[in-house]
Amino acid sequence: MRALIKLGGTLLDSPASRDVLARQITDARANAEIVVVHGGGKQMTRYLAERGIESHFVNGLRVTTPETIDAVLKVFAGSVNHELVASLNRAGVRAVGLSGVDAFLVEAEQMDPALGAVGRVTRANPALLDLLLAHQYTPVVACVAGDRDGRIYNVNADQMAVACAAACRVDHLVFLTDVNGVMDDTRQVRPTLASAECRRLIADGVATGGMQAKLNSALDALAAGVAQVHIAPGATTEVVARVLAGEDLGTRIIPTEVVTK
Repeated sequence: MRALIKLGGTLLDSPASRDVLARQITDARANAEIVVVHGGGKQMTRYLAERGIESHFVNGLRVTTPETIDAVLKVFAGSVNHELVASLNRAGVRAVGLSGVDAFLVEAEQMDPALGAVGRVTRANPALLDLLLAHQYTPVVACVAGDRDGRIYNVNADQMAVACAAACRVDHLVFLTDVNGVMDDTRQVRPTLASAECRRLIADGVATGGMQAKLNSALDALAAGVAQVHIAPGATTEVVARVLAGEDLGTRIIPTEVVTK
């Protein structure tokens, strides 16, 4: 099995949480090839605030000015990436820190001039990921992409995960977050959702903000051929092994309708 695990920045903010997840990913490699993609929005906001730079968001996307793109490189592709790589190495994995800029792994174009250097993924090239996985390395990809003219873009981490998952043909995409899963209109976490149900939750205004973005990313992944997507609580005990084993933890999203008997 090949899996991609996307880690939200909140889960990586403390060394203890980072080390726990690194150990779980190390253990999971006994039964799966694993690619890791990570965000770091919390760390980015803090880094900018410490330098007197206010963060501005439009529809959940960070407006990325020239000074902010410098911070993107220092935080996402720098400290957050390397701290996670170090934790994985300490846990016993041969981890390799990357961004989408490396070897044109993920290419992007400007999404909207009003957002500055925020990128929309246009292409993902799996050769580097395949090469690393074939030699038992674990790729750790920061949510930074580039283009053929050398421009650098800040890319939503969920969309970066989808692009990498689709390109390297993973069987299972796992979003580890700081929520328990996807809640329906009764405020109950749904263990399984089909694509049509995801669209209904969005259309009815039940899934909004960050969860709406997660569901849209999950739908993109399914449309690109990923068999299943999980949105699961990253702080849960042994969450990686349990989700990859098929346990009903968080919300599993599948492309077909759920048939109940």
